[in-house]
Formats: sequence, structure tokens, C-alpha cells
Amino acid sequence: MAGEGERGVEKAAQADGGESSPMVRGVTALVLDAKGRLAISSKHRDALAGTAGQLVITADPSRCLMLYPRAAWEPIQAHLMALSSFDARIRSLQRLLVGHADDVEVDAAGRILVPPELRRYASLDKRVVLVGQGRKLELWDEAQWEVQTAQAIAFPADGLPPDLAGFSL
Repeated sequence: MAGEGERGVEKAAQADGGESSPMVRGVTALVLDAKGRLAISSKHRDALAGTAGQLVITADPSRCLMLYPRAAWEPIQAHLMALSSFDARIRSLQRLLVGHADDVEVDAAGRILVPPELRRYASLDKRVVLVGQGRKLELWDEAQWEVQTAQAIAFPADGLPPDLAGFSL
């Protein structure tokens, strides 16, 4: 990774040595207002500062929402849409991810409007959690995030995926 940024933000190094999208991490509890607006925490807003406020929000199969800088989302969408829609599993994923994708912009107050359809999909009411996941953020209903965290803590040590064999923290 290229140089450490402030407030838990790094820039991912590109293969050519340049810098690309910000790396975000951390968990922040937030509140959706009555209109469905979310005030992005300053920690995450700083990470997204180079995006000119242009973000894409979409559904995740885990029933949370994913929030990407638009420039990071576009190659993901292009790759997904280049896959064959003759495979029902791929077509379903295309419908979920691309079909639910919506452009959102950070307003002058540092807020985004979470579209009503996506709020319903992720069962977002008022109390939510924004979770940094590298090049994207996840937006969870607070109660669902607590369930996910409890499941992660209870994950059986002998049941690790093969890709994590030998991985140590």
C-alpha cells in the first residue's frame, strides 16, 4: 500500500506505482434522517474526498448496501455486464447489483440520499452502521450488523475457507 493517510485512510497503489482509489476502514454508527439522508462521517468523507462527491449505491446479497466511488464502481459493472446472461446465476447477480445501482452525490452538508427502494431492501430504518471495506463502504441496519458481527465471532476455527489456510493476524 502506498503512504498511510489520516484517520484510517490509505490509497491503494496501482500496478504502475501511481495511486488509485482510497482504502476505507472502520465502523461508524449513524442515523438516517426522516427523508432517508445519511450524513457520511468525516472519517469516511475524507476518504471519498477525491471522488467529487460522486458515488454509486447498490444492493448486496447479504441484505446490506454497498457504496462505491463512481470511478471504482464502473469497472465492476463493466466486468459483471460482460459475463454471459445465459447463466441464470449470473443474470440474477446482474439484476441485483446493476439493477439496484443508483448514482448518489454527497451534498454540501456531507449527506447522501439513500433511495427508498434500497432502504426497503436493506431494512434500513433509522439506526445504521457504515463499515469501511477497503475500496467500498457497506451500509447496514444496526441490528443486522450486530447479528453479522456475532456470526463472525462464532465462526468455527476449523471451518475456515481454504484461501485463509495459514493466514495469521
